[in-house]
Amino acid sequence: MFPSRSLIRSGLSKVSGWLTLSVPVGLLVGSVTACFLWSLDVVIKLYWAHPGLLWLLPMGGVAVGLLYHWVGKGSDKGHNLLIDEIHQPGGGVPARMTPLVLIGTLVTHLLGGSSGREGTAVQMGGSLAGLLARGFRLGRGRQGLMLMCGIAAGFGAVFGTPLAGAIFAMEVLVVGHLQYAAVIPLLLASAVGDFTCMAWGTRHTDYAFEMEGIRAFNVILLLKAAIAGLAFGLAARMYVELAHRIQHLIGQAIAYAPLRPALGGLVVIAMAYALGTRDYLGLGVDPSPGGQVSIVDSFHVGGATPWSWLWKILFTAVTAGAGFKGGEVTPLFFIGATLGHSVAILFHEPVALFAAFGFIAVFAGAANTPLCCTVMGMELFGAQFALYFAVVCYVALYASGKSSIYLSQRLGRTGCTLRELRAMKPKSSSL
Repeated sequence: MFPSRSLIRSGLSKVSGWLTLSVPVGLLVGSVTACFLWSLDVVIKLYWAHPGLLWLLPMGGVAVGLLYHWVGKGSDKGHNLLIDEIHQPGGGVPARMTPLVLIGTLVTHLLGGSSGREGTAVQMGGSLAGLLARGFRLGRGRQGLMLMCGIAAGFGAVFGTPLAGAIFAMEVLVVGHLQYAAVIPLLLASAVGDFTCMAWGTRHTDYAFEMEGIRAFNVILLLKAAIAGLAFGLAARMYVELAHRIQHLIGQAIAYAPLRPALGGLVVIAMAYALGTRDYLGLGVDPSPGGQVSIVDSFHVGGATPWSWLWKILFTAVTAGAGFKGGEVTPLFFIGATLGHSVAILFHEPVALFAAFGFIAVFAGAANTPLCCTVMGMELFGAQFALYFAVVCYVALYASGKSSIYLSQRLGRTGCTLRELRAMKPKSSSL
C-alpha cells in the first residue's frame, strides 16, 4: 500500500522543519569553528615562537576573568549552561558567550595554559544556535532542539567527527538515556557543520596508525582491552575529582572570581619549571619545538613517558580548576593516549592501538558518553576495531563512577543532576 497524502505531507513537513533548524546552524557554526581553529593555530605558533609568554599566564587569566565578570552574565557556566537550558529553558544562552569563550580560549593557549578546544566550539555552537532560535521566534521545545543542533555542529566540526557530534549532543544531557527523536536534525547539523568547516580549508589531525601486527580480533586482546578500560576509567575519575577539588579550594582561597586564574597560572608556571619541560602545556596535539610528548607522538613507541598521563592530569586540572577557558576534551585525549602508550608496553601489545583505546576511553569516562566515544573511535581510527572500542569505553564508564566534567548532566533514573548528587555525598568521599 502507498502512504496517504496526509502522511506524505506530514513527512515533508518534518523534513522541511529539520532542514530549517539544522542547516543554518551547521553553516554558521561550521564557519565560526573554522575561524576559531585557524586562530588557534596562529596563537599556538606564537606561543611556541615566544615561550616567555608563559609568564603572562596569570595576568591573562585575570584579564579574561574580569571580562567575564563585567559582561558575561552567566556565560562562565559554559557547557553546564547549555545543558540546563535544554532541560529547563530559562533566560536563554546569551549571544555574548561566543566572543567571550573565543577570546578566553585564545588567551589561554597564547600564554601556554593546558586546555582544550571542544569547549569553545560547543559553547559557540550553542550560543549561535540560541541566537538563531530567538531570530526564528521558536517555541521553548524547538529552542532546546536548536541548542542541541549547535552542540552537535560544534563538536562534529571541531574534531571532524559528524556522527560522534550528533551522538554527543544526545548522550551528554542525561546519563544512560538518548533522545532518539532528535537524531535526524542533529545528524544534519553535525554533518553540515563538519562539511562547512572543511570547505573553509580546515584540516583535522590524522591519527591513522599502522595496522601491521595488530590483530583484528583476539579473545586475549579483548580481555586486555577491558583491563585497560579499568585504568582509563580510574584516570578519568582522578582527573574529574581533582579538577573539581582544585576549583573548590581556589574558590575558598580567593573569594573574588576574576582573580582565581592568577593563582592557577602561578602554579602552572611553577610545575613547568619544576619538571623542566613544557610538554604538558598547551593543547598537546602536536609536540612543541623541542618537545617529546604529544597526542600524535603517543601513537609511536617512545612517544610518552610512563607518567606523562599523570602530569597532564595535574596541569589540566589546575588550568581548568582555576577558571581558564578552552575545554577539557583534548587534554583528556592526551591523558588517555599517553596512558594507553604505557599500558601497551606493559601488556606487550601495539602502542598505537592502546593509545587509540585511551584516547577515546578516558573521555568516555570523564563525560559519561561511551557511545559517542565508541563511534568517534570508529571515525578516527577505523571501524574494524569497533568491538574493542565499545568494550574499553563502557568499562571506562563504569570504572569512573558517577563523576563528570559536566555537573549539569542528569541521571536517567532519578532526574537529579550530578551537581546535586555530589552535594548529597559526605566530603570524605571525594579526593
